[in-house]
Parts: sequence; C-alpha cells; structure tokens
Amino acid sequence: MLRAEFGRKAHRAMMLVTLGAQSLVAVPVHAQAVPDDRLEAPSASLDLPKDLTMFGKSDPNVRKATAIVNGAVITQTDVEQRLALVVLANGGKVPEEELERLRLQVLRNLIDETLQIQEAAAKDIKISPAELDQSYARVAQNFRQTPEQFTKYLAEHGSSAASIRRQIEGESAWSRVLRSQVQPFVNVAEEEVRAVMKRLEQSKGQDEFRVSEIYLPASPENRAQVEANARQIIQQIQQGGSFQAYARQYSEASTAAVGGDLGWVRLGVLPDELSAAATQMQVGQIAGPIALPGGFSILLLVDKRQVLTADPRDSILSLKQLSIAFPAGTTQAQAQQKASTFADATRGIQGCGTVNDVGKSIGAEVVENDGIKVRDLPPQLQNLLLGMQVGQATPPFGSVTEGVRVLVLCGRDDPQDASAPSFDQIMSQMEEERVNKRARTYLRDLRRDAVIDYN
Repeated sequence: MLRAEFGRKAHRAMMLVTLGAQSLVAVPVHAQAVPDDRLEAPSASLDLPKDLTMFGKSDPNVRKATAIVNGAVITQTDVEQRLALVVLANGGKVPEEELERLRLQVLRNLIDETLQIQEAAAKDIKISPAELDQSYARVAQNFRQTPEQFTKYLAEHGSSAASIRRQIEGESAWSRVLRSQVQPFVNVAEEEVRAVMKRLEQSKGQDEFRVSEIYLPASPENRAQVEANARQIIQQIQQGGSFQAYARQYSEASTAAVGGDLGWVRLGVLPDELSAAATQMQVGQIAGPIALPGGFSILLLVDKRQVLTADPRDSILSLKQLSIAFPAGTTQAQAQQKASTFADATRGIQGCGTVNDVGKSIGAEVVENDGIKVRDLPPQLQNLLLGMQVGQATPPFGSVTEGVRVLVLCGRDDPQDASAPSFDQIMSQMEEERVNKRARTYLRDLRRDAVIDYN
C-alpha cells in the first residue's frame, strides 16, 4: 500500500464533469392490428363501445416536465441524472437532507444551460456530433475507460452519457457565443499591460496565493438563508465533499466552470474581506462564509508562494524509501518496539549507497523514486526534507495499520527564480477577465427575458 501511495500527488484534480443533461424522448410502440373476433368477448363482458373516442391522453413513457424554458422541456429525469453526476463527483457521500437543495441548484444550472444553447442556436452556432463524440471520449479517458465502458458506468450510477454530452454541448456553444458576440468588443490597451508588468516587478518577493472560491449572492431578504446554506456547503466539503464540484453547482462567480479556481492572485486584487481571511489561512484550509457586499464567499487556499521568486517546494527530489509492514494483530506496544529497532538500524545510514544493504539486513522493502516535487509530498514531510542534506534520512513515520518507513534524500535539484509572465500572457489574462465579466451580464439578460414555466 505504501508503494502505491509514495510519490502520489497530494492534490489531485477532480476530472468528473458535473453539469449537463439532455431530455429523453419517448418512442411510441405501435401495436399490431387485432382481428375483430378477438375483441368480441371482452367487449361483451365489459360492455365496451366498438367505436372508441379518447377524451384524455396518457402515455407512461412521457416524463413530467420540471420546467419549460422558452418551449424547451427539462424533465425530472434530466434533473435526477444530473444530480447523480454531482453525487458521483462527491464520492457518493451526499446526505439525504442535502439532496433536495442540490436538486434545486441542478435545475437552475439546467435552465442556464438551456438558455445558453438556445442563444447559440439563435446565432447559428451548433456543435457537431463528431465534436461531442471527441469531447466525450476525452472525459471517458480521464477515467481510463473507453466511451462504451464510461457510458455503462454512468448508467450503473443513475446517470447517462446524454447528461454529460449535454453539458459539453452547452459549454462549447456558450464559449463560441462569447467569442463571437463578446470577445471582439473587449479591448486591453498596451499601457494597461505594461502597468501590470511594472507592478509585478515592484512586487517581487511578495506573497501570492492560489485560491478557489464559491460565491453565493444574497439580498437583504434572503441573506440569513444564504449564509446558512454556505455553512452547510462548508460542512459537506469538510466531510469529504469536492470543493470543485460544489463550486460548479453553487457558485455564481465566473470561476464556477473551472471549479472555483481563481488562479494565482496577490492580496491587493482581492476584496479586503477575502484578503484578510487569506492571510490567516494555511494551505488546504477552508474559510467562510465571508460576508461581502451582495453575498458570501467560501475560500479554499490551494497554495502559496512569493511573486517571481523561486519556491523551495518546487525542488525536485531523488529519494529512497525503506519500509516494513506489521503483521495482522500487531499491538501498539509491539509496533512501537519494532519501530524502535527499525529506527536504530536506519539512523546509521550514510548516504544512499548503503540503503539497499541496510534494508536487506533488517528485512525492509526498498523503493526508489526520482523526480518527486517537494510540494507533492504530505505537508509534514515538506519542511523536514527541505532542511536535510543529501544522504540523510528522515525519522521513522507510519502507523500500526500501514507499517513504518524512512525516506533517504539522494539528490535535490533546486528551482530557478520564476520569470515574469510575458506581455501576451498578461494581455490574454486581462481580456479573459473582461470577457467573463460581460458573460455574467449576458446570461443575466437571457434569464430576464426568458419565458420559464415551472411545474
């Protein structure tokens, strides 16, 4: 188990797409004609008229609509299949009391998605089936599955390929709408870019933060309820829920589509309330709900570094690991005794050249790992290894269930100072921020003008 865990990144991106659904269309089954003589007996016993006229219509294959958006139907099946994706993204760990709140949010997302697809169609923008197939195959590949295997996997968990394909269609179509209707009208002057570059040079060495957010808008009337919802979201994330999945479902910020990721920012560009919270946070910590004018934010501090300065945690290490496992039934006292013997044997390691011999003498497994970045190791080991010299070993660490191990530092390549982003990179980022801001206004106007019938 240790061999599998060692060298695995501590922070892995959630690859599951958690938005999108497609209405299901029922195909009627036409019955074959039945000879009249086979109808005579039931007709006589039930006194049924020979010439039937149906005054009502009932089709068990038709799903009841949850909402009709400008004539487009969103069914309960669509909502449930989308909800199943959200549950999957959270490892299947969503309490019952949370599901109803998620259903409402999923419906809102489906409405926005429908409006985006409709707007794209109005602008003669369509995503071809071939493009959808390619994108769906890439999502399946993230799960190391073929499209066919992934489709079966989704069905087994209450969702469908149609749900993800609908999301892909919505995001792709909306992206093209923005490129054609918004981006051409966004301008960034060269003077603005050069001013940013100058500020970057002046801020060299200052702290920079990689943060993710979930922004929940609130009015004076519903502020208390929104704050309570934010606290529930935080509780679910702390219990193992995916921050990225909740950001996609709940956040009203433009970063929702990327799981709330704000990228690397300096405190000066954040609202004062968020800056104050970020300075008090440790990497991996969640803060909130943070009151802002117009709503609340939930922050996740993903990482921290200094502007244009080499980060020691980007050092690349070459390591050797010695480990021993404890037999089933080992008590804490027995484990402590074996760990002490293991520590005595590894304390005398003098360079990586002796690791294999030491491991053989005490029956320890030796694993070599090159190209390990410090920041990808558990936080408890990062500072420890950064303070070690080549050839030194860490103190033993582990547990009764997972055994005990030691890491020996065999080499370290220190990073160079980070270079400033280029003129084109800064301009591209500024343009993207302005496009996202206009996109929010665009979608708000689509909501305002839409005809939506709720059921």
